[in-house]
Amino acid sequence: MLEINLTPEFIQLVYTYGDTPFNPDDWVVQKLKEDGLVRFKRGVFTLTPGLVADASRLEIETQDFIVDYHEYEHITFNIGSLITLKKDGIEDQYYRIHPNVLVEEQEIYIHKDLNIDIDFFLAETNISVFGKIAELVSEDFIVGGSIPNCMPAEDFYTLIKNFPTTHEKKLYAQARVSAVLRNYFDSTKDAQSHFVKYRNRKPSLIKNQLRKVFSEYEIEKYRTIYDKLKSMLDDEEDFSEAQWQKEIIDILLMLYPKYIAVFDNVHIKVDDQKNKYLDYLFVDANGHIDIIEIKKPFNNAIMTGNLYRGNHIPLKELSGTVMQLEKYIYYLNRWGQRGEKKLIDKYGKYLPNGFEIHITNPKGLIIMGRENNLSKAQKADFEVVKRKYKNVIDILSYDDLLQRLKFTIEQIRSI
Repeated sequence: MLEINLTPEFIQLVYTYGDTPFNPDDWVVQKLKEDGLVRFKRGVFTLTPGLVADASRLEIETQDFIVDYHEYEHITFNIGSLITLKKDGIEDQYYRIHPNVLVEEQEIYIHKDLNIDIDFFLAETNISVFGKIAELVSEDFIVGGSIPNCMPAEDFYTLIKNFPTTHEKKLYAQARVSAVLRNYFDSTKDAQSHFVKYRNRKPSLIKNQLRKVFSEYEIEKYRTIYDKLKSMLDDEEDFSEAQWQKEIIDILLMLYPKYIAVFDNVHIKVDDQKNKYLDYLFVDANGHIDIIEIKKPFNNAIMTGNLYRGNHIPLKELSGTVMQLEKYIYYLNRWGQRGEKKLIDKYGKYLPNGFEIHITNPKGLIIMGRENNLSKAQKADFEVVKRKYKNVIDILSYDDLLQRLKFTIEQIRSI
């Protein structure tokens, strides 16, 4: 039996066996005497006499092995030493595995506070965990702790759990064979689905690494947008309507990355005699268009202060903007393929080669007004209004935008 033992100085591998008078010399000692090394678990551990611990079966001074006839005996190897590892100004304590015990080339460091047992080194069917890692990684391998570029302990444990078991190998083989057989025999079992279900139950090795890598940048980006918008709202009188809209457009393009282009003052056909002009037409990565109306955040622009039959209702500024946007959407849908051709003829030079514009039930977005001066009842009725038009038009106040930015920053920080 193999066990891992941790001391203030060493990480040890302890082999326990049973001796009898009929077999006075165990195979481990015999191998060390004859070959100068012994291998455990199909070569996962390779050990030499120099690694035998003082309190074990080696007489240090004479280098002779001592054989006792106890029913349970053990031999202990120091497979690594506790050291202080320093990197990029950071230091932490790790067990450094001695060379050639697990792998030949790389250095292996395991943090001293980890729960290290034999399963840390062995996967099912005696697969060497670090041996497989060494086949894929050519640099020193650090597990846990605070040293830069280490593999977090949680991810390493997940890696161990994902090593293929004998059962998984069997299911995989059946899945490969059944994929061919089912083309000829209707009675073939769906081994592929069985294999996929089994794999889905195992913990995923794929983490939010990209989000982690860019989290600091993302937080800084959204924090900058938040501060910018808040500063604009504090000094809104300093902006003209056109300046305000351009600033908000920049913010929207960062908040809604699906949009790759925006065009202003876009005319659409109403009939043979008339045109309408959209303030802003947004184009997403698939070529679909949406329209956006941006109003400066005047006070008292969205909901009445007085009650009408027990309810606060939209002010003319809001209801008129909604009606205007609904008409634009109606005209765009009527324009159809002719409109798509007109738009691509005019704006295609600003888009990638071969890019097509599609008019497919465009949605509208209205950004206007503040909620910070609304009562609780007004806010509740405003939410009813927003939900009424949700299937066609999104209505956002500037306080909605601030709240979304705030929650986005908090969520990224939790990654």
